[in-house]
Amino acid sequence: MFCDTHCHLFQEYYEDLDEIINIAKDNKVTRYIVAGCNNASNQEVLSLVNKEGIYGALGIHPEEVENYTDADIQFIEQNLKNKKIVAIGEIGLDYHYTKENKEQQIKLFEKQLALAEKYNLPVVIHSREATLDTIEILKKYRVKGVIHSFSGSLETAKIYIKMGFYLGVNGVITFKNCNLKEVIKKIPLKYILLETDSPYLTPVPFRGKRNDPSKIKEIAKFLGEIYEVSLEELAKITNQNVAELFDI
Repeated sequence: MFCDTHCHLFQEYYEDLDEIINIAKDNKVTRYIVAGCNNASNQEVLSLVNKEGIYGALGIHPEEVENYTDADIQFIEQNLKNKKIVAIGEIGLDYHYTKENKEQQIKLFEKQLALAEKYNLPVVIHSREATLDTIEILKKYRVKGVIHSFSGSLETAKIYIKMGFYLGVNGVITFKNCNLKEVIKKIPLKYILLETDSPYLTPVPFRGKRNDPSKIKEIAKFLGEIYEVSLEELAKITNQNVAELFDI
């Protein structure tokens, strides 16, 4: 049995969520962590966690930096005692489209890291074209977590791991021209978490179609070949990783 540690199972993407969950279960994916990105999706996360096997992370994504309010941060804090909220995320830095709001992004990031430190919760980190700033800011807080959709160098991976972070691996690793597989094969499996980032980043051979948690199995097969382990062994180790990081 597998856990999809990062997905976005919102009505915006899935009108047929119960069917999606049933298909995932048929593919041995039985637990899901749904990551919020803004106030609307955070509210939806709180509704979704009432379903069996679904857990949640609450956070404001860096791309939402122009839109959030302090009330949105307060809403997150007010709901952190919910036992099915297991992390703060998806939070971080994203300089891909612009760096003009860099200072605002950093301020938002630090507000949420402070919450994670205060409540002793793991964080789900989004870092895009912002590695150095991400690392330097994380060093300021006593937090652990996962680097969502990791795609960096071996050196960067080792830095994150030394800081107490896991690396989230999704369908990107199956892409034909992706160099990530060369990095991941040098990282022990005990630092890896499986994720889909559904509905995005659909793995080969389904690339081009909407992603969903059942595709964890394709990612697991790919990683099993890299690490030369069975699906059963891969499930066992990655589930241990989930248990060590999240209160599931």
